[in-house]
Amino acid sequence: MAANRRRGEVEAVLDGQAHRLCLTLGALAELEDAFALEDIASLAQRFGSGRLSARDLTRIIAAGLRGGGTPATDEAVAAMAIDGGAAGAARIASELLTAAFGGPEETTDRP
Repeated sequence: MAANRRRGEVEAVLDGQAHRLCLTLGALAELEDAFALEDIASLAQRFGSGRLSARDLTRIIAAGLRGGGTPATDEAVAAMAIDGGAAGAARIASELLTAAFGGPEETTDRP
């Protein structure tokens, strides 16, 4: 199960199992609702601040799992073992957000 970065997918090991995560438009809409934001620009701005709580990380990872096709509640994700603990969760969330919104390492020659 290789993640396709061009489609915004990332791979992560949660509870000892490899998962493909993706912040699809539906997953991003869930996050807009969860954070009571009106649009995707507000969502990008909120995440661009670099300040994410443990609840934020849980919500982002859970939305990514659902977007990748794995049914998971926020509560289930909060109980999962993540390699690296909170730092590992932050890395996964960062990779998801970069895949969804782009980042400095993204190139401009994408088709």
